[in-house]
Amino acid sequence: MSTTATKQRYYLAQAAFRKFTLDEYHKMIEQGVLMDGEPYELLEGNLVYKMSRGSPHDAIILVLNKRFIRLAPAGWEVRTQSAITLPTGSEPEPDFALVRGDENTFRTRHPGPTEIGFVVEVSDSSLMIDRHDKGSIYALSRIPVYWVVNVVDKVIEVYTEPGGTGESAAYAKRDDFALGTTVAVVLDGNTVGSISVSDVFG
Repeated sequence: MSTTATKQRYYLAQAAFRKFTLDEYHKMIEQGVLMDGEPYELLEGNLVYKMSRGSPHDAIILVLNKRFIRLAPAGWEVRTQSAITLPTGSEPEPDFALVRGDENTFRTRHPGPTEIGFVVEVSDSSLMIDRHDKGSIYALSRIPVYWVVNVVDKVIEVYTEPGGTGESAAYAKRDDFALGTTVAVVLDGNTVGSISVSDVFG
């Protein structure tokens, strides 16, 4: 989190001045005010423009998608750059979310916190937002595991033990995995496999 007295969010410089409810946000999409696929997401009621993606980011998405699909056990689905609905007035679109269900579970809604095993953000230009702002939002929703795939330093940061309320919500534990190490994929407290950091970054 930011250490300023007001705990200013990093993303607010890009956010709309007016806050939107989830219902308003959904209506803007339904009515074509926001076109499907436009680079916006709702964070704590703020309509935020998503950073553009470079080729390393997209290459990592392809690698991780293959790994997660192989490792996901029965009863879990891999969602890629798709929305999740959180009770903070947020509907972020993490690069990955492993969620309970199958291909039919979320035809009419997005997954909520209790259905989410972990989320992943692949971060280069968005690193500060993903570490601090989204970390706080995910911790407040008690998503148990959060990965920041740090493209800048070639490290996978794994955040666990979410806690706190309001602006003080955060993950109590962070473990960094550098090149040459492997990261455990943990769902419901059980390790279902592991991923090589070197494979992720190429």
